[in-house]
Amino acid sequence: MEQFSKMIAAAMKLQEHRVENTLKLLQGGATIPFISRYRKEATGGMDEVQISEINDR
Repeated sequence: MEQFSKMIAAAMKLQEHRVENTLKLLQGGATIPFISRYRKEATGGMDEVQISEINDR
């Protein structure tokens, strides 16, 4: 997963640890709206569009 988070972070110009945290939340079963509303501290305040793009990549 670390390799993917590096590639996604570079492509989207985001901090790697934010992408990694988002991927962990998605793998844990959290929904995109839940993450964007209630896990802002883990994602750095990413919106649903950014989280969705991470999920798609």
